[in-house]
Amino acid sequence: MDAPFINGRLALTDAAELIECYGDHAPFEAAARADRSRDEGNVMRFCHWRHIERLIAALNSDEVYSTVH
Repeated sequence: MDAPFINGRLALTDAAELIECYGDHAPFEAAARADRSRDEGNVMRFCHWRHIERLIAALNSDEVYSTVH
């Protein structure tokens, strides 16, 4: 997996909230929110929730992406 791009503090906040509320099911909730946004025609929110889904996967991974300080 490539190093994740983090699009600001809101992305981390949304990812952390989903992880806290849904645990292992957080990526599925993010995907469901993306699907709802797509169905409503809200492209910006669709992209946001897909980004959150990928970010949650990166946060749950044990892989090291770059130098750890």
